[in-house]
Amino acid sequence: MSMIPFLIGFPVLLAAILFLIRKEDLRGYMVYAGAGVIMLITVIFIMQWIFDGSETWMLYPSTELPDHLIAAGDIFLMGLILYMSLKYKRPLPAILSIVQTVLMLYVESTAKIAEGPHIMVDWFTILMCIIIAFIGGFICIYTVGYMKGYHNNHTDVRDRQPFFFAMLFLFLGAMFGLVFSQSLIWMYFFWEVTSVISFLMIGYTKTEEAINNSFNALWMNLLGGLGFAVAIAWMCLVNGTAQLQDVLTAGSEIPLICLALAGLTKSAQLPFSTWLLGAMVAPTPSSALLHSATMVKAGVYLLLRISPALEGNTTGMIVSSIGGFTFIAASMMAIAQNDGKKVLAFSTISNLGLIVGCAGIGVEETVWAAIFLVIFHSVSKSMLFQSVGAAENTLHSRDIEDMHGLIIRVPKLAYIMGIGIAGMYLAPFGMLISKWVALKAFVDSGNFILVLFIAYGSATTMFYWTKWLAKLLCYHIPRDTVKDVTLKDEYVSMFFHAAVMLLLCLFLPLVASWLVNPIVQELFGNATSVLSMSVLTTMAIMLVSIFIVPVVMFFISRSSHRDLVPIYMNGINKGDNRYFVNSFGEDEHLYLSNWYLRFEFGRRHLRIPSIILAAAVLIVGFCIVIGGAI
Repeated sequence: MSMIPFLIGFPVLLAAILFLIRKEDLRGYMVYAGAGVIMLITVIFIMQWIFDGSETWMLYPSTELPDHLIAAGDIFLMGLILYMSLKYKRPLPAILSIVQTVLMLYVESTAKIAEGPHIMVDWFTILMCIIIAFIGGFICIYTVGYMKGYHNNHTDVRDRQPFFFAMLFLFLGAMFGLVFSQSLIWMYFFWEVTSVISFLMIGYTKTEEAINNSFNALWMNLLGGLGFAVAIAWMCLVNGTAQLQDVLTAGSEIPLICLALAGLTKSAQLPFSTWLLGAMVAPTPSSALLHSATMVKAGVYLLLRISPALEGNTTGMIVSSIGGFTFIAASMMAIAQNDGKKVLAFSTISNLGLIVGCAGIGVEETVWAAIFLVIFHSVSKSMLFQSVGAAENTLHSRDIEDMHGLIIRVPKLAYIMGIGIAGMYLAPFGMLISKWVALKAFVDSGNFILVLFIAYGSATTMFYWTKWLAKLLCYHIPRDTVKDVTLKDEYVSMFFHAAVMLLLCLFLPLVASWLVNPIVQELFGNATSVLSMSVLTTMAIMLVSIFIVPVVMFFISRSSHRDLVPIYMNGINKGDNRYFVNSFGEDEHLYLSNWYLRFEFGRRHLRIPSIILAAAVLIVGFCIVIGGAI
């Protein structure tokens, strides 16, 4: 029990220490040690909980001092947002922050709230702790090496590494607090902390673009925070409780749809997806930790927590419709991107849309699929963002076209990137299995629109991932020698992620029975096993299948000593399949490029209609729910 305050407080303390350390080597050692301690304590805590019977813990029913500290924290966050808004003349975040903070303080001081547990530990909490501690911890380790290369390549950006590392660990502490919270008031506070940290990290470079994007992210997340505050006010003033579990039995859709708004904004669903796309201006570790692997999972975590109450009602229909539409719309826009981080950003929004769609349906099968999607997406996207960041430091570009033949030029990075891409859409990796389960559940639910969304969305997903993977595996004679500047701590993190991805596929049946099924059991009171094949049969298939991609990549990388087979090039091939002599005796350069369909699927053409349609669905849904309540 005492480990819970430690997991929340230790990263915060470490953040304060790292902020004061100016020596780079000492700071790096502190990061290694701090991440290691967080992972170790998490393992000990999980083992203690399992040996205690792995039953749901409901802790801390009376917490007067922490409640006062959290109220003071709300005021501090409001003051910080006011200061930044006045400094950069952005009134909207200030207005949203004042309204929701005043509302929260009013409710806490006047409402008669029944005492109840403030902390809950169950299987879902355990899963999120694993993601935060290990994915987050290794991203922090990766950051030590990455930031050295980042500032070597971005000499115009002021070096503020102490601040950057402080924000990373402060974020870990906030995420631990969020997933442990059973009290909506506590969860709201940690929710807002993650929004403010995201705002500060997006603006790390302090360029005009970074500042604009950071405020865009801030006001959208504050809008979700306002929805969260309204849900708390309703629960406290009408139902006399601030417990998350009581939302499921409240009998009113008002708090449900307000919490759904918070979840949709935090998980960057349409019409709020632009904040996550803008977040890509931040250094890659920020994208990997906050905007792909962990922070955006806070939104789907909340939606999955309330998913049993979403089945068959208006709120559930709104959530599932927006999630499904975001899945296909973001996938289509990803096709037109050649910037690696933008592809990953659109893919993140798309996959979060699928998870949100599953949560909105609110039945056992879809939630089972959603939890698997959370697991595989966290590992795969973290690994991909890290590998793209390392490739950018090495190639001085994150353009997919510049990654042509990366398997020959920088094999280790290509291995990691290839496994990450395969994990996102190829069999037998869990993302594909989860999509199949979701598709089956959507068919069973009779929602044919969602069936179309997932079918065509999966097809577009295959299109852009295949283009990227094929670029990596192209065999050619490199035009120049590339020196891999990726440091050991970066590779430690990336190889860890790659190993976890392969092990998750190999032991997928065990992950399902030991972790995913218990989560569904706790959420719904029962759980039906989705995997029909025996454990040994499934694992044998996985064992054979997961090695196909790495083995193929290995043999391609070893083929660099072979002679190229000359191809016809509309002239005399000069022997490297890149240059030929034309009819005038002049050298011509043949350049192969992917087809990006920018006119058909470009963001310029699809973004505004998508935002308008999603906003209309959300507004109409709110009107129906509020009208029904009145």
